[in-house]
Amino acid sequence: MDAGNYPIEVLERAARIRLIAFDVDGTLTDGGLVFDSEGRESKRFHVQDGMGIVLLRHAGIETALVSARPSPVTAARGRELGIHRVHLGERSKLDCVRRMAEELGIAMEQVAFMGDDLPDLAALRGVGLALVPADAHPWARPVAHWITPRAAGHGAARDACDLLLHAQGRLKDILERGEHP
Repeated sequence: MDAGNYPIEVLERAARIRLIAFDVDGTLTDGGLVFDSEGRESKRFHVQDGMGIVLLRHAGIETALVSARPSPVTAARGRELGIHRVHLGERSKLDCVRRMAEELGIAMEQVAFMGDDLPDLAALRGVGLALVPADAHPWARPVAHWITPRAAGHGAARDACDLLLHAQGRLKDILERGEHP
């Protein structure tokens, strides 16, 4: 995304972020849940979203997954991406995010949350930078500070990651290096 397309207020908020927590279903995935005949779940994740999360970690920004649903698939994706804060079965995502901020010794203004629907509203309202994918539910869109250009499961999380990297002056170095961290 062209840096000129970010609103100044969003860039200012993004420059302060030290932790970003992502909802999973409908944010890192397209929201579809697939079960085989044995009841085993599968999900589709976008590789660009994963690369964005890895880039954030290498830039020193903490990352987390916070989901209301327990899911071995989500736990496996978190491990694959090197995310140490994977919180599954969370009834209050805001409480979970507050606990993480406290553990890290940071203010809620230094936390971003990306979600898409009703279970995410409190967390979106309680952080310094609220992000939603382009196809977020209409209830989530009004509380967002920024709506990504792409849909959930199709690069929306990468859009959020790129925003943080740009706002914190890290994107130029990444592009000049031009290789996987």
